[in-house]
Amino acid sequence: MLEVSARKVKGFSAKLADEVRFIRSWAENPLTTGAVSPSGPDLTRRMASFIETERPGQVLEIGPGTGVVTHAILERGILPSRVIALEYNDGFCGLLRRRYPDMNVVQGDAYKLRQTLADVPEGTLASIVSSMPLFSRPKEERRSLLMQAFELLPPGAPFIQFSYALVPPIAPEPELFSVERSGWILKNLPPARVWVYRKTV
Repeated sequence: MLEVSARKVKGFSAKLADEVRFIRSWAENPLTTGAVSPSGPDLTRRMASFIETERPGQVLEIGPGTGVVTHAILERGILPSRVIALEYNDGFCGLLRRRYPDMNVVQGDAYKLRQTLADVPEGTLASIVSSMPLFSRPKEERRSLLMQAFELLPPGAPFIQFSYALVPPIAPEPELFSVERSGWILKNLPPARVWVYRKTV
């Protein structure tokens, strides 16, 4: 009984420490962190549910932060060795490397995706999961990120993004890509929804 209680206390302490890290990062640079606290479990599971586990290739996670979405990706059955985590924040990169030593953690700028991941061949990724604060950037930069991501994905593979907004973070272009949205994840604070983009050509 004491062992179970100790584990609960340890888990709570780790979660609290992550909250503090996230708030500190947000306070230092709100445009790159984008949220005051990590996404909740209902949102992270919904994001991970869109990963196509049977599709060959690696899964790229953009903006993993403290790793809450990473945890959901691994729970989905994706091996750590199959995940590339692209993170801008040096402190978060160190944390991710300690927590997931078998995962490929890359420090770099997601808005220069093809330059940052120059060693990843075109069309080879199975899925991309993004927690980027897209609405903090101009729409041209958001679209550029998506177009670079599509170079790494085969047609039909998902680019998964969440937002708190009523409208999609990147406007639909039916001739180039499709967009589907989830319902609202009301248990997340604030409520969020997931947008899934797939290139059609």
